[in-house]
Formats: sequence, structure tokens, C-alpha cells
Amino acid sequence: MLCGLVLLIAGAELLVRCAVRMAANMKVRPLLIGLTVVALGSSAPQMTVSLQAAFNDTSDIAVGSVIGSNIFNILVTLGLSALIIPLRVSRQLVRLDIPLMILASGLVFALALNKQLDRLDGVALLCGLLIYLGLLLRQSRHSGHHHASHDLPPTPWLHNVLLILTALVLLGVAGHLLLGAAVTVATELGLSERIIGLTIIAVSTSLPELATSLVAAVRGQREIAVGNVIGSNVFNLLGVLGLTALVAPAPLSVSPNALAFDLPVMLGVAALCLPVFYTGYRITRGEGLLFLGLYLAYGLHVVSFTTGMPLAGKLEHLMLFFILPALLVFLLFSTLRAWRRQH
Repeated sequence: MLCGLVLLIAGAELLVRCAVRMAANMKVRPLLIGLTVVALGSSAPQMTVSLQAAFNDTSDIAVGSVIGSNIFNILVTLGLSALIIPLRVSRQLVRLDIPLMILASGLVFALALNKQLDRLDGVALLCGLLIYLGLLLRQSRHSGHHHASHDLPPTPWLHNVLLILTALVLLGVAGHLLLGAAVTVATELGLSERIIGLTIIAVSTSLPELATSLVAAVRGQREIAVGNVIGSNVFNLLGVLGLTALVAPAPLSVSPNALAFDLPVMLGVAALCLPVFYTGYRITRGEGLLFLGLYLAYGLHVVSFTTGMPLAGKLEHLMLFFILPALLVFLLFSTLRAWRRQH
């Protein structure tokens, strides 16, 4: 476990350093590197786990780990990063990437309504990923060179690539070590596949994103800290679930509990980003605490449901029918007020 944590921190530090230098060499914004190279690389453990789970006929882990990872990335990774330093959010994220993340979340929810994700659904999700990457490429051509970092000395292209590959290997090995330890503990506790996927595996596979964003925040690379999370979530939904559904020997089953609670929470958390990010184009420390509080409430529900506590049903109804709607209404009014000030 300790070895995995050391490798995780080392890999994240190396990845952020290389991402900044790559952005400078390519004369593009660090945000683009965060949305693509960093996000795709830090999502590699999630891809490995979901594919392995699908071939082992444990669909609840394959699907649940993606849902849990996306919830964790936004509420915990961004929440903790914002506590370190308030995160600046670019207009591109608000206008393009976050709406696409919400759209991808809604698409997965809609495709899962028949309680499974089959090969056709996988093709649809992968096509969505190609469209997203195409939009990012187009966006980089329009605005990349105006925001490049010119204060860093150029480094050879091959040198950057090799260092990034090294960082990704370190993150992958670290994720594998931590995941193995977590699954062993969860199995000994007798947890269900859905709960293991939503919690233990989701958190373990999200550790590369968490470490990368925290290191980026500490180093002042706030665009990478935010872009890594948004890009990783989009890739999880469209790339990881898409490829897993496409190559799995059987359609991925989606449990009724995931349809009734986990997927709506994931969609609500994704939608929550838009008004929070739009008000001032930043994530304040207070909003970071709000994100962490929401994840604590979600975690309490999962624990109470797992242990059979009588509060499980009440917590679920409180989350779905009071806390999330009230929060969304409040943020909607905050967004409208911010929009009026700007216009």
C-alpha cells in the first residue's frame, strides 16, 4: 500500500511537469493537455479495471466503478484541489467541455434505461468520444498559441513523450497496487459487487486523477487541475464504458439500484458543475467544501445501504428529492444573477 502511494505521488508530479512543458513546446494552453493527454493517461487504470471486470462477468463492477469514479472526481478531487487554491475555470470549459460532460452523462443514463449496455451502445459512446476529441482539436487551432507558456525552455519532443510514458506507467502500477489491496479488504468484508465498484474500486482508480490535480493545484497549474477532471470524466463515460460495452462477451447489466440512485446522482453532480463554474469562472474554497460535503452525504448513503441501516431509504429520498433539487435551484438563481451582472 505504501509503495503504491509513493509511486502515485511520483507519477503525478512527473506527469504535471511534462504536461506543462508539452503545452509550451506545442504552443497550446495547458488546459488542452489536461483535457487530453493527462486525462486519458490518468484514466488508464479505470479502463483496465472495467475491461477486466467485463470479461470476468462482473458488470456491476465495470459500470459501478465508472459511475463512482465520476462522482468522486468532481466532488472530492475538485473539492480538495479548490481547498488548496481557488481554481480558475476557463470559458472554454463552461461553454464546451462541461456541457459535453453533462450530455455524455445523460447519454449513458438514457442508454442504460433498458438495464444494459450492449455493443450498439458501445459504438454510440465511442462515436461521441471521437466527436469530442475533434471539437478539442478544432478549439486548439483557434486559441492555442495565444495562451502558451513561453517562460519554459524548449525540450526535445521525444524526451517529453518518454517522460510522459514513464509517468503513466508509474500511475498505472500505483493504481494496480492500491486497487489490489482495496479489493482484498472489500472482499473480506463481504461487500457486494455494486458497492465495491462504487466505492473501493472507484476511489482506487480515481487516485491518479486526484494526485495529478492536487499536484497541479500546488504547482499553480490550475487549468490542468480542472481540465484533468473534466476530460477524465468524459473519457470514462464515452471511452471506458464505450470500449467495455463493445468488446465485452455479453451486454453489461445495469442494476436497478444504479438506475434509481447512482446514475441520477452522477448526472446531477455533472450538472452541478455548470452553475458553480459559471459564477465567477472559479471554484472557491467554500464551493470546494460544498463538494466535499455532498460526497460525504453520498458516502453515508452508500454505507447505510450496505449495512442495512434503516436510514438508507430516508437518506436516498433526502438526497434525490431535497438536497440535490434545492442545491440546483439555488445555483440556478446564482447563475442568473451572475449572468445579469455580466450583461
